[in-house]
Amino acid sequence: MSVAPPPAGRPPVFGPVVDDMTRCVHYRGPTDIIAIRFACCGDYYPCHRCHEESAGHPAQQWAPEQHDTAAILCGACGHELTITEYFAVTGCPRCTAPFNERCALHREHYFQPSWS
Repeated sequence: MSVAPPPAGRPPVFGPVVDDMTRCVHYRGPTDIIAIRFACCGDYYPCHRCHEESAGHPAQQWAPEQHDTAAILCGACGHELTITEYFAVTGCPRCTAPFNERCALHREHYFQPSWS
């Protein structure tokens, strides 16, 4: 399992990371700058595919009652957002870097829907 050496004060990001902004071999566009802390292990990965390939265990999604957990890492500035905060923004509230809005298409890999 590869680990990106974190910039000072940031948690490590696991998997095939390609730069200091948490981009990976699967998603490396200009706005692909978040990493997600996985509920199963507490480790940050850039995406569900990185976790699948590197973690050695199945992923678990965050339950709705856990959405106040800091589980999103902004790759631009290192700010950690809660899941609830992340759902409410299109970019980092600290540094204003935009996030890839298409990440919402993959939410089921990370978060249980509130209606389940």
